[in-house]
Amino acid sequence: MAYTHHAAVQPESPAAPDPAEAPDAPDACGSPRAAAAVARRDAAVRAAVARGLLSDEHPVAALLDVASVRETAAALHAAFDEVTAPGQPVLHSFAVKASSLVPVLRLLADCGLGCEVASPGELALARAAGVGPESIVLDSPAKTAGELREALELGIALNADNRQELERLDALMAPGALPSLSGGRSASPVGLRVNPQLGGGSIGAMSTATATSKFGFALQDEGAREFVVRACVERPWITRLHCHVGSQGMPLEKMAAGVAATYELAEEINRAAGERRIDTLDIGGGLPVNFDSEEVSPTFAEYARLLRDTVPGLFDGRYGLVTEFGRSVLAKCGLVLALVEYAKSSGGRPIAVTHAGAQVAVRTVFAPEAWPLRVTAYDGLGRPKRGAPVVQDIAGPCCFAGDLVARGRELPELASGDLVALLDTGAYYFSTPFDYNSLPRPGVYGFTTGDTASAAAGGAGGEDGDGGSDGDIDLDAVRFATVRPPQTLDDLVAASGGAQRDALTAPRP
Repeated sequence: MAYTHHAAVQPESPAAPDPAEAPDAPDACGSPRAAAAVARRDAAVRAAVARGLLSDEHPVAALLDVASVRETAAALHAAFDEVTAPGQPVLHSFAVKASSLVPVLRLLADCGLGCEVASPGELALARAAGVGPESIVLDSPAKTAGELREALELGIALNADNRQELERLDALMAPGALPSLSGGRSASPVGLRVNPQLGGGSIGAMSTATATSKFGFALQDEGAREFVVRACVERPWITRLHCHVGSQGMPLEKMAAGVAATYELAEEINRAAGERRIDTLDIGGGLPVNFDSEEVSPTFAEYARLLRDTVPGLFDGRYGLVTEFGRSVLAKCGLVLALVEYAKSSGGRPIAVTHAGAQVAVRTVFAPEAWPLRVTAYDGLGRPKRGAPVVQDIAGPCCFAGDLVARGRELPELASGDLVALLDTGAYYFSTPFDYNSLPRPGVYGFTTGDTASAAAGGAGGEDGDGGSDGDIDLDAVRFATVRPPQTLDDLVAASGGAQRDALTAPRP
């Protein structure tokens, strides 16, 4: 197998404070590691304001904590290192849909993570980031024949979703079918995605293991399990099984049960084949994220230990492993920072009208019960806002009434010129904006800091309004790197067909 255990590469940029050396955290921050992350965040917000990353022209900016990304990647590696057998092959592939930004994928590759891609665009991003084919996995329920051919020619792994896709692969895997390759055959690892049909979690739209899920071979449907076993026995080039039961709102026990069902199927196939035909299990990702506080919960270590206890055979070294975590890698590493343009009142309810709404927080706006976000208040200089908590709504700029990122939230009363930070938005939110009202895409900036541990005593500001002292923040120690420049109006017009202005009105030839 082409992949092995990786150790996360250490940053060349200024290192983050060692969580073990951070001071005891205040109650609002939880653990010392969380307090250190809050200190870095507060320093970055102050510096972003001082450096002019927010302005009338660009009233929204997204910030990504590079040290936090590296810490999280290291925690993922360590969690599985603890439970796997010596030398057991493991590939942690990051779900590109969670952050479709080339510099972020490059950073994660530097931390020893590959890429799980689900479209030609995501594959192009992974390749642009320098991720090698041996570290890429292609998943999608709607791969075209061209996508399948490209994956096989590149030598990247792919997981077939259904019988018709398997028929296409039969043709492409036939001897001589790919003349551009030596021997005319691909060496790509090929797997089948299976759905153990265990049921959904608390968010129906995110649940992938329901009885009627669109993903994979439904193992409890009549004849399906027998078909999968036969298909693998008859095709020596099928060497993997893939399941993805996890998602936000899915209990860890149900995720582990999905992995157990896939492991048991692999054992059945290998018995039927009379050899170890299935040599790799892709267990997907979907570890839920805690959006309620600074704490990381559940952790990768908790999940890995649960898997070890539930499926001990998974870690005896007979199978290679692939994971596809996305949201849990980056969510708590980023925030969206936005200017408060106006503060008003309607029906006795204070409303802060900001520049961050559905265009960066589409799930929160349209499904607030499923995707609530924490909001932290800062003053116009980027300092944690103080003051008695006031129940207020935090509105976005989009032209519809439901464009609210927080409803009835207790925060220090916001005023025009203040700032709000939407926390835990490092995955999905700012990397895949929604082009409603033709609002320009915000700039995305990675940041590193010097030793900001002393700022931890200042607290997080946040929803309790008790920011404490400002701490001793060295703004000169904060460094920003542009991940995606803010979209200009000229960029926006070009993306909206500006060069084809007269296409529909020009005289016909």
